[in-house]
Amino acid sequence: DITETEDELIVHYIDVGQGDSILIQFPDEKVALIDGGTREAGEKVVSYIRSLGLKRIDYLIATHPHEDHIGGLPGVVRNFDIGKIYMPNKTANTKIFEELLTEIKNKGLNITLVDGFDTIIDEDNIRFVILGPNGKDYSETNDYSIVTKLEYGENSFIFTGDMEREAEIELIENGYDLKSDVLKVGHHGSSTSSSEEFLKEVDPDYSVI
Repeated sequence: DITETEDELIVHYIDVGQGDSILIQFPDEKVALIDGGTREAGEKVVSYIRSLGLKRIDYLIATHPHEDHIGGLPGVVRNFDIGKIYMPNKTANTKIFEELLTEIKNKGLNITLVDGFDTIIDEDNIRFVILGPNGKDYSETNDYSIVTKLEYGENSFIFTGDMEREAEIELIENGYDLKSDVLKVGHHGSSTSSSEEFLKEVDPDYSVI
């Protein structure tokens, strides 16, 4: 059981099998969800969020339109109050992507298309920023993944979606400070991601797959 204190930041890496779903509880009680696992894991993600007593997702980030990242998000949109929704400027001709767009439309919500650097939160001791995608013409959908970095006090996290080597190198070339204590490993640890150059820049103490 997690004992919550007022100044605590809690990052949950939800076990959705082959897929990603990361829930962030900020000290001011705002909540972010990065991806929602597979369609099959959708109920688990919803019940996990509910078990924490949460009713609202202030920042919903769909890193890219692959089923193992957005599969559970239609259920999340249906079951919770949603604030801002962030998606890359990349569509997919799939049933699950259409279903997600339909749920968003049904609730009258807007989508913020992510294209390069953007700031989600910038307060005294907390920064939550979008670092990418930086390109517009990738051959791999994975490289369109929204990449975020979270800094709270002296702790830092980087969340990479399924970003592959091409986009990793772009982040380095753009001069972003990528150093982070915790790395959400790109593309579930696949060899197409986690290039040596990128890992040297992030230099994490912990990595999560």
